[in-house]
Amino acid sequence: MLICYGLCGSFCTVRRSLAILETLKKQNFDLLPVCSFHFCSTDTRFGSAAEHLRKIEDICEKAPIVTLRDAEPIGPKYKPELMVIAPLTGNSLAKLNHGISDTPVTLAAKSHLRNNKPLLLGLATNDGLSGNFGNLAALYGRKNVFFVPLRQDDPLQKPNSLVCDFEKIPQAVEFALEGRQMLPLFEA
Repeated sequence: MLICYGLCGSFCTVRRSLAILETLKKQNFDLLPVCSFHFCSTDTRFGSAAEHLRKIEDICEKAPIVTLRDAEPIGPKYKPELMVIAPLTGNSLAKLNHGISDTPVTLAAKSHLRNNKPLLLGLATNDGLSGNFGNLAALYGRKNVFFVPLRQDDPLQKPNSLVCDFEKIPQAVEFALEGRQMLPLFEA
């Protein structure tokens, strides 16, 4: 079964996401990786862009899609059963909610949703309970959009920050494929 797997620039969570990518591969999913422009061009203290892209290609056994031109036909050509975006930044969350498809990941999601298939979002943002809370709520109510369960990663120092439980992505994949939201959405 083909899963499109998008990665955005929440760099502190990339290693967790890559570990889940490996888990999904071991579960015999065919993985089609897509990366945002920032993800594939930004070196950080969490690793270089080239290093991350090489790791993704090693896991998925194919190069990630990194251009709008290559992302657009994901829906009509590849027809994945599910698209996962993890990590999903607050910026990309807002773009998805408002129909802005100017990155490979957001365009892939738009192209995928036109096939009436599930989109699973693994959010990682410092403004999930402030500036982006409205976007989260709007997408939560949208058909075929599901979230990996969320938690506050540091309620005292970053009271508005939300991060998905990356370890629950494989289970959330099964729920989304059945058209169901994994609950509870918010964990303690």
